[in-house]
Order: sequence, then structure tokens, then C-alpha cells
Amino acid sequence: MNTPDTVYLDYAAATPVADYALAAMMPYLCDNFYNPSSPYAPAVQIRREYNAAKQQLGQSIGAKGDEILMTAGATESINLAFHATSGHVVTSAIEHPAVLECTTRRDHTVVPVSEKGRVSVEDIVAAIRPTTQFVSIALANNELGTLQPIRKIAQALDQIRTERIQNNDDTPLYFHCDASQGFGQVDVNVARLGVDFLTLNSGKMYGPKQVGLLWAKRNITIEPLIVGGGQERGIRSGTENVAGTIGFAAAAAWLANHQASEAIRLKTLRDDLEKNIHHAFEESVVLGDRKHRLPGHLSIAFPQIDAERLIFILEREGIYIATGSACAASKHTASHVLTAIGLDENLLNGSIRLTLGKSTDSVAVQRASTAIIDAVKREYDRQAAT
Repeated sequence: MNTPDTVYLDYAAATPVADYALAAMMPYLCDNFYNPSSPYAPAVQIRREYNAAKQQLGQSIGAKGDEILMTAGATESINLAFHATSGHVVTSAIEHPAVLECTTRRDHTVVPVSEKGRVSVEDIVAAIRPTTQFVSIALANNELGTLQPIRKIAQALDQIRTERIQNNDDTPLYFHCDASQGFGQVDVNVARLGVDFLTLNSGKMYGPKQVGLLWAKRNITIEPLIVGGGQERGIRSGTENVAGTIGFAAAAAWLANHQASEAIRLKTLRDDLEKNIHHAFEESVVLGDRKHRLPGHLSIAFPQIDAERLIFILEREGIYIATGSACAASKHTASHVLTAIGLDENLLNGSIRLTLGKSTDSVAVQRASTAIIDAVKREYDRQAAT
């Protein structure tokens, strides 16, 4: 969130809780605290309101509320989706660590991506085996912003399912999409995407953190990760997070209603930011697919620059940016995404990620542009002097 002293450009890592989401949550943190499983009238009313919030979440992705499973975030949702099958898995080399960690615990194939971070439908199809039961591809990559051809992948998988049925093969083939990055910037509708599972993360959508959902097509059997009282149709036990779910629903509804206008606004600001920086440093390289990317996402690399030094320099100026995903940064490891796209070592350490959001405006973009350009120039000058 921007203030007169700061500019926040790391919305891909975390978003602030929006005022409308917080206002929706507040009654359920204090007065309306009842357990939805209790039998008395106030608790029964809370159950109705909780279910209504799930219905609202379903509507935001073109689904029904009773198809939604509430979780503690996208990581849990991803793990839960993987528990729908036990067979061979196909995914891409640039997926979120939650997907890759689940994948490597199974028989699996990891397909490469292009230098722009885009997966090939043909490579996905070529990786499918007779034992393949699960494919997981994110809607958009969290480091590059590259959008994937989800609908085309879904259509290719439908054809493989048809062939299996014709051959009397009842091996399931499910398609999971992590849409945690991109909701509110691009269209996210489960029917139009053609997926069987969809993951969302409230903490990336101006809702509360540690709240997520997994949408699953009807009649798909999922083995629970958490057992207990049988909540969420026995798939995810534990007392329901009523306040979190209601805040999540309010955040999702606002984003769904403003997606088209917000996409235009963010793209305009992003393009200005990119133009300013690239004009100052023509040797800089914009990463990802410039045709297929999130409108509020800019990943750019500077030759021979240490991006981590830039982070600290800009922090002192009140500019908050990232070098890549928060997960990789916290482990002080090289980005598996940048490695997967074959980024030249000359650029690998000089990549920064700038992600825009609700509070980003032209003033913030101009201030960030000036600070980033100045910081990079000083770094080049420092190098020249040594």
C-alpha cells in the first residue's frame, strides 16, 4: 500500500486487505462468532451466511458454492487437488514450489517452457502416458507474469479423455490450474478455462491471508488431507473460518466486477513504468511473454547488476520491489523460473519483479521509475569505479 513515503510494487507476493473485505469480516470476528455447526438459531444463521459467501465465491469463477472447498491457502488447495489421483503427473518447469513439491513425490514428467516462460500444448500432450492422471499448469507465472494457454491445454486433454473412453480405458485425467496469480486482472471462469480443479488464494486478492479455495468438478473423489469433524463435505475437517471466507468472498466479488477496467488501468501504468526504465537502459531485458502476460506485471533484468543490492538500495528510498518469487527469495536460492527459461547468467542475478495493484497510480509509477533508474545508474557507476 502506497503512502507519501513509500511505493509498494510487490502485489504478486501479498496484497493488503481491502476496506470492503475488512468491513465484511468485522461482524464475524466479534458479535457473530458462533460455530456454524452448532444447532441453535444464531449459529444456524451463521451457517447460512457462510454458505452464501461460498456461493458468492463460486459465482466469481462461474461455479456453484457447493463445489467450493475452503482451505488455509493456495498451498493447501494444491496439495488437496493432488490427492484426487495417485497416477503419473505432468506439470511445467516453472510451477509454484507447492506444485513442484507435490509432483516430485509421484511418478511425473516436468515439461520445459520457452525462453518467454510459455508452455507448449504439444509438449504437454507428448508427456501424457497411459498412466497419466493429473496435469497441473498455473494460469500465470508469479515471477514472469506469463499467461499460459490453459483453454488449449484443456481441449487437448479432452481429446485424450475421449480416446481413452473409446478404448474402454477408465483411467481419469484431471486438469488443475492454480489461478492465484491473475484473478482480477484476467478472466477466470472454470467453464471457459475448461479445467477440473482451480485454486485461488485470498491473500493475493485483497482478502485475508491464510484463506484459499479449491474448486473441483462435481463427482470427483478427493482424499482428505485433514480428518476430523467432517466439515467441507468431509474433505477438509476443522471449524470453518467464517470471517476469512466472507472477507475472501467480498474481495473476489469486487475484483470480478472490476476486472476489465482494472486490467486496462494496470496495463497503462505497467507500460509507462516499462517505457521509463527501458528508455534509460536500452540494454535491459524485459522477461516473459510481452504478448501473453498479466497487465500489472513487469519482470526486467539489467546486465551485470546485483538485484539484491537494488532491493536494499530502493528500500531505503521507500520503494518495495522483489527479485522474483517470495518463496525463492526467502530461501536465498536461484530462481528455478529464470533458470528454466535459460536466462543468460549475465542477467540472472539482475532481474527484478515489479507488480502493480489497486493502490498503484501514475504518481507512484513516476516515483518508482525515477528511484529505480537512479539506483541502477549508481550501481553501474560504482562498478566502473572499482
